[in-house]
Amino acid sequence: MKQNKRSNVKGLEDILVITERISHMKDIDALLDRILYEARKFTSADAGTIFLEEGDKLKFAYVQNDTLFRKDKDTGYNKYLYANQEMTIDERSIAGYVAKTNSSLLIKDAYRIPSSAPYSFNLDFDRRSNYHTKSILTVPLHTSLGNVVGVLQVINPKTKKNRTTFFTEKDELLITYFGINAANAVERAMMTRTMILRMIRMAELRDPKETGNHVNRVGAYTIEIYHRWATKYGIEEEDIKKNKDILRIAAMLHDVGKVAISDTILKKPAKLDEQEYNIMKYHTIFGARLFPNPASELDVVASEICLNHHERWDGKGYPGKVGNIFREELRMAAGKQGAEIPISSRIVALADVYDALISKRVYKEAWEESKVLDYIKEQSGAQFDPEVVEAFFAIYDVIKAIRTKYTDENEN
Repeated sequence: MKQNKRSNVKGLEDILVITERISHMKDIDALLDRILYEARKFTSADAGTIFLEEGDKLKFAYVQNDTLFRKDKDTGYNKYLYANQEMTIDERSIAGYVAKTNSSLLIKDAYRIPSSAPYSFNLDFDRRSNYHTKSILTVPLHTSLGNVVGVLQVINPKTKKNRTTFFTEKDELLITYFGINAANAVERAMMTRTMILRMIRMAELRDPKETGNHVNRVGAYTIEIYHRWATKYGIEEEDIKKNKDILRIAAMLHDVGKVAISDTILKKPAKLDEQEYNIMKYHTIFGARLFPNPASELDVVASEICLNHHERWDGKGYPGKVGNIFREELRMAAGKQGAEIPISSRIVALADVYDALISKRVYKEAWEESKVLDYIKEQSGAQFDPEVVEAFFAIYDVIKAIRTKYTDENEN
């Protein structure tokens, strides 16, 4: 067999080192990105997909494809990450078969699967994208206790000369072993996401405007805008990935302080009067107070986002430079301005306003998209950081894909 990239496949010891790294990741999406990247690196795979199990379904969770997404390679943006796809867990599909049987499957040529096999290869994606799938290696993501949490699939290993070859039994052994360790990290990250959404559900029960899909959208908008902004400033890819891991969860918690606001204000199906609005402003401080003794970087970023996501680039936001947020008596102060506002909060400020304007609420209809976009352009340099606005428009196709993925029921 000719020497190729797969001669550099990491051994089991290297997998353990990588497993240790991913075990500390908190956000499920950032974790899936890393797992798929490492699995492809082990096998020199051109592409790959991760599906997560939900009941009797496998739901598309993450995708990478160097050939198709090469134009996005430098920035990491593509709308395909936010596709809504699912399949039934049964033996008819390759991924479904692996989830059903809890066993790995190595296919050397997807177009020559024996007719006697219970599963078949779906040609639709290849036809639509003009891609040619050849060799497929699919393994279950099952924990050490045997719980299947999803399926990892890698496609088309490449030689040093970028020729498509096929996976080997050695690849299957390594990825199967890696999958067991990765599954435990996935299970922990899914538990973290569940706990975060439960916290948000408390706010949602109090505030009909705060929905699970709203926070999912704001979290996703935030990390994609951040990625674009950070790439422009030459921030290392590894640091970008690390920051995104924290940023999505922190952004999802931006309005958690509303749990301390009166129901008469939160549930008012009309515009707040001046007194009510002034009371509502304090949700920023109440949210930051939920992280009194930061035990992690996530606590720090979540606190700064809660406190600052209503600050404005021109200094006319709130709560302003309030100092010690744990004082008994607090008053709004002169607003923070420009770079005094953390970049995390500048991004969430735009993401939150965009979603609020373009979404239907109990007290208002959704604005037309063109009106929302005109407003954001007009507020560049006033309400919003101009560079954040620039990043937002640079990835607007991704923004729209996120909105489609996390659509509210009242908008269907």
